[in-house]
Amino acid sequence: MDFFPLSDKAIAEELGRRIQGLRLRKNITQQALAEATTLSLNTIKSLESGRGKLSTLIPVLRELGALDQLDNFIPPAAISPLQLAKMQGKTRERASGKRQRPTTEDESSW
Repeated sequence: MDFFPLSDKAIAEELGRRIQGLRLRKNITQQALAEATTLSLNTIKSLESGRGKLSTLIPVLRELGALDQLDNFIPPAAISPLQLAKMQGKTRERASGKRQRPTTEDESSW
């Protein structure tokens, strides 16, 4: 599925439908899922309608046996051996945020 043309709300609704579909394939009611995750029934309903929170998604995926799918969601970043050697075992903690120099009127192409 191509998510790029969709709005944020449409993507959230699609994720909710997928979670609902997973729950139904496992033949688990919303109430049973709420009890197993110690979340309220309304929280489960909200998640399935695309209005859930990330903190709600994690226990639901755990209970549905789909927590391992998070690797597909955002795969871990791969570091090349050369970059790893350059960093000397340190982990990157900040982005460089290479700042672009603002153009002045004199430098414009006009």
